[in-house]
Amino acid sequence: MSKTVISSDKAPAAIGTYSQAIKAGNTVYMSGQIPLDPATMELVEGFEAQTVQVFENLKAVAEAAGGSFKDIVKLNIFLTDLSHFAKVNEVMGRYFEQPYPARAAIGVAALPRGAAVEMDAILVIE
Repeated sequence: MSKTVISSDKAPAAIGTYSQAIKAGNTVYMSGQIPLDPATMELVEGFEAQTVQVFENLKAVAEAAGGSFKDIVKLNIFLTDLSHFAKVNEVMGRYFEQPYPARAAIGVAALPRGAAVEMDAILVIE
């Protein structure tokens, strides 16, 4: 099976030894996105704005892979404060329709660059 590197200049450039996403067959494995503005590579301010930015970054990478949020089958959400979970659900509702992807929400001690939220996803593109 061949692997293809997926990248988008509409999402933050990788800040380490990884790709924004890898497509293997019809499956796309997206790396974690934190709320960096792709133009400035700076964190956006405020939890809701950070959550929106993460979804926008994921959307850009999904589109670069030839997919959309409708193709996401698994979404992982990492939060430094689980009390923000209701806000994540609210924002997620702006981006997804049923059937929703499978999902995990995980509380973590810290995220890169001091972000409050990070997400990664798996897409299956038919």
